[in-house]
Amino acid sequence: MAYPDKLLAQDEEIVEHLHPHWITLVGPVLIFIVVCALSGVAIAFLPDSSTHHSAHQYLLLAILVVALLLILWLVLLPVIRWRSTNYVITSHRVLIRRGVLNHVGRDITLARINDVAYEQSIWDRIVRSGSITIESAGEHGQETLVNIPRANEIQQTLNRLVEADSMRRSRGYQAPDQ
Repeated sequence: MAYPDKLLAQDEEIVEHLHPHWITLVGPVLIFIVVCALSGVAIAFLPDSSTHHSAHQYLLLAILVVALLLILWLVLLPVIRWRSTNYVITSHRVLIRRGVLNHVGRDITLARINDVAYEQSIWDRIVRSGSITIESAGEHGQETLVNIPRANEIQQTLNRLVEADSMRRSRGYQAPDQ
């Protein structure tokens, strides 16, 4: 899904639009498989319905309700959280948007960025992800973006954009006549 152009300035262009790395969805997928498997095993071991018909129905309903609640809480919620987290890097700023019901956003202009660092564990290097810390000259100071795909490339891109923005601003600055 493309980021809405109406949120951009007239001369602003999207350079990168990212969500957290897909590896964040591995846990919920594994949980989904385990919940389905355990539900199937529990249903298979229910007492025979011919002797205890009402007990069989209540236990079956309880298993299905518990499985559905676990899937909603441990699988669907993390997937929605992943999908609704947007990291947009433009030619002028970094936009961070998180949340579905409780929406949180932060914009960091490139001119206010002091430092961009990335961190990768050995596992992050294998799956090509990592964390990026953006230090800005502002009230909130640092923003850490966790599980960013291609973190080292994104860090280099941000550094290039900060430098290009600085050069663009210095060209546009006219010294007052003396």
